[in-house]
Amino acid sequence: MAMANPPHPGETLLEDVLPELGLSVTALARHLGYARETLSRVLHGHAPVGPDLAWRLELAGIGSARVWLGVQVDYDLWQAQHREHPPIERLASSA
Repeated sequence: MAMANPPHPGETLLEDVLPELGLSVTALARHLGYARETLSRVLHGHAPVGPDLAWRLELAGIGSARVWLGVQVDYDLWQAQHREHPPIERLASSA
């Protein structure tokens, strides 16, 4: 079953994880060794959770890198599927 518009993973970090940990954006950025501005772009859905951030989150004990990347891929695929595209026909199978 297809998911309705999934949340950006940064939204989950901002709305669920940070309050649970009692951390500010600045404190999490400092803890992860990440620029505050860069982390803020992710948290507000303007940049993706990439492998480096996902790995740092895992090292900090905030989920696994594969889960964060999977959530990002789910979000990206949903966005791609719901954008307008030119008509594309299937290629004939050569097998």
